Amino acid sequence: MRLHVNGQWKEIPEVRTVADVLHHFHLVDRMVVVELNREIIPREQYDIQAVRDGDHMEIVHFVGGG
Repeated sequence: MRLHVNGQWKEIPEVRTVADVLHHFHLVDRMVVVELNREIIPREQYDIQAVRDGDHMEIVHFVGGG
């Protein structure tokens, strides 16, 4: 599947949901916010929110510091 992730086209095999994409990028256990086609996806929907070829996704992860 071809997805536009954080400004770049990526070929990501065997993904069906937002959670699958996060797993592909090793971000499953990280605090992230996902925007799919300009809509923020609630965390509790990552496992059920489908992704489709050509979708645009932004993944923002939080970095701690002081």
